[in-house]
Amino acid sequence: MVDLQGFLRRIPKVELHCHLLGTVRKATMKAMAARNGARTTGDEIEGFYIRGEKPVGVLAIFREQEAHILKTTADFRQIAYEYLEDAAAHTVRYAEIYWNPTGNLRHTGLSYGELQAAVLAGMADAERDFGIASNLIPSIDREAPPEDAARMVRLMIANRDPRVPGIGIDYREVDNPPEKFAEAYALAREAGFRLTAHAGEFGEPWTNVAAALDLLGVERLDHAYTVLDNPELTARCAAEGIVITVVPSNSYYLRTLDRAEWAQKHPIRRMGPAGLRIHPNTDDPAFHLTDPTRCWRSMVVDFGYSLADLRGFMLNGLDGAWIEDGLRARWKREWSAEFDRLAEEHGVAG
Repeated sequence: MVDLQGFLRRIPKVELHCHLLGTVRKATMKAMAARNGARTTGDEIEGFYIRGEKPVGVLAIFREQEAHILKTTADFRQIAYEYLEDAAAHTVRYAEIYWNPTGNLRHTGLSYGELQAAVLAGMADAERDFGIASNLIPSIDREAPPEDAARMVRLMIANRDPRVPGIGIDYREVDNPPEKFAEAYALAREAGFRLTAHAGEFGEPWTNVAAALDLLGVERLDHAYTVLDNPELTARCAAEGIVITVVPSNSYYLRTLDRAEWAQKHPIRRMGPAGLRIHPNTDDPAFHLTDPTRCWRSMVVDFGYSLADLRGFMLNGLDGAWIEDGLRARWKREWSAEFDRLAEEHGVAG
């Protein structure tokens, strides 16, 4: 008997594209809101976790958390720990967690060093308890002024930690193209940080993808769906082996494409055949109502990828991960053998 679900749950995975504030359990958010005297009601929090015809936007949920719910170092330690506990249950063995410090600094009264240390403590606790390794990627809030981005990088430099290997940029891309944040990326590059960026997510032009590569100097791309609008740029990314972290539950395309045609028209379906090195991720699992197993299942069921494709995605993730080369090589050997063994065991081989 074929057991696709069991196979997908058990294959070893990395998560390279998941936002810390997009992982918070409902019960945890309610408890924190009550404990911290937040204005946010229980009914409002319930609404955050419903993906109906008009769901609450994820960015609005993030802003509510930043301003009113997350207040203490214990809060940040807890949500990091719980995300990694949940991910480990789906055989995620390494995760890179995006965290936007700008709003947290503005609203908590805590220092960058205190906030970073709290998240890292939760990550260390999770590795001890669940065996899941992780790194933290502070990310520029592109809705904030560019000088806040440069400040974030300077704070990273002042609080340097090997578990914080690089930077990203996210939040709403519309009217916030990569070039606005060239100074912050130059500072990070000069300091030796690794670089990635959200680009081409909200139906924004392929020029944002090109600018992320050429102006910001990123080595990895997040989303990058509109790269397909420029065949030359697509061919370049394929030839250079740029790893692109994609999100099967991407909310922009779920909102803008007809439900009956969503899976056929989503760019993810065309990215692999175009030669792009893609890797599936959960993004905001709590609010997209997904998890790593469902994420990988969508690549097969919704987008038509094969077992061989999934094996390639697993290796793409390891190549894109910001880990030591020796560990990468060992995991590639071990995980490939484990993938093949599990495929036989669950009847999905052949």
